[in-house]
Amino acid sequence: MFESLNEACDRAEELGISLGELALRTEAEAGLRTREEVEHSLRRALEVMRAAVARGLEGDLYSVSGLVGGDAAKLSHAVGPLKGTVFTDVLASALAVQEVNAAMGVIVAAPTAGGAGVLPGVLLGLGRTLALDDDVLVRALAAAGLVGAVVAQRASLSGAEGGCQAETGAAAGMAAAAGIDALGGTPTEAIHAVALTMQGTLGLVCDPLGGLVEVPCVYRNATGGAMALAGIEMAMAGVRFPIPVDEVIDTMGEIGRSMDVRYRETAGGGLAATPTGRRLARERLVQLKGKGTGKGTETS
Repeated sequence: MFESLNEACDRAEELGISLGELALRTEAEAGLRTREEVEHSLRRALEVMRAAVARGLEGDLYSVSGLVGGDAAKLSHAVGPLKGTVFTDVLASALAVQEVNAAMGVIVAAPTAGGAGVLPGVLLGLGRTLALDDDVLVRALAAAGLVGAVVAQRASLSGAEGGCQAETGAAAGMAAAAGIDALGGTPTEAIHAVALTMQGTLGLVCDPLGGLVEVPCVYRNATGGAMALAGIEMAMAGVRFPIPVDEVIDTMGEIGRSMDVRYRETAGGGLAATPTGRRLARERLVQLKGKGTGKGTETS
């Protein structure tokens, strides 16, 4: 589609359309699918995202280890100073999707399972707060897809290759672009939102306890949603990041390639290597073995 977000932005500004609209037109012009087919696929993805959020917010899902579950519901009923705001809604929704994922439920990898909560958290949170219709959200998903495709080409979307900056970080950048699109912002605002968001995730390691997408992965999705909101807010206020967005993405790729293998989804470093992280991983393996043989104690 595009190998450069700056190029895509220039094209969209020239045509007077959003990044999402550009993505939809470009996909259809490629001839592999009609626009209606592309929109149908995105609408289906939106439905799965919405269902995952709703399921996670019920609060009764737990991962096999018991380390993850119930927190999205807690946050959605929180009584803190940000109760009832889009910020809390985004965080709770992002957690909800990841709790569904940890419990082996159905989610949309956006762009991966490890970062799957960020985009639906931001997009559906904004959608509920501002009563945005699904046509707007579908177009915003197309904008997110354009960003993800460029990141995949210029850097990576794999935690094993580039650390969590390539999963949650990319997801946050995608969510920032989607949010700008949904709010009616310009392509220029969208790419600056991506840059402002992703610069804050550079160097983020992938250090899952026991090697599974549970801790800290689930909670990083909420953090990623918060960073996307920050990028959206700054960009729409006129803040411009001095480093072009493509160079931010290229930097993420360079950092990922030079990152020690311990910090790339091997569970050999970071939080996974802390005394508590190692203990929890050992206990989790015992639980899994016990459940596999019918000898363990169930964890609710």
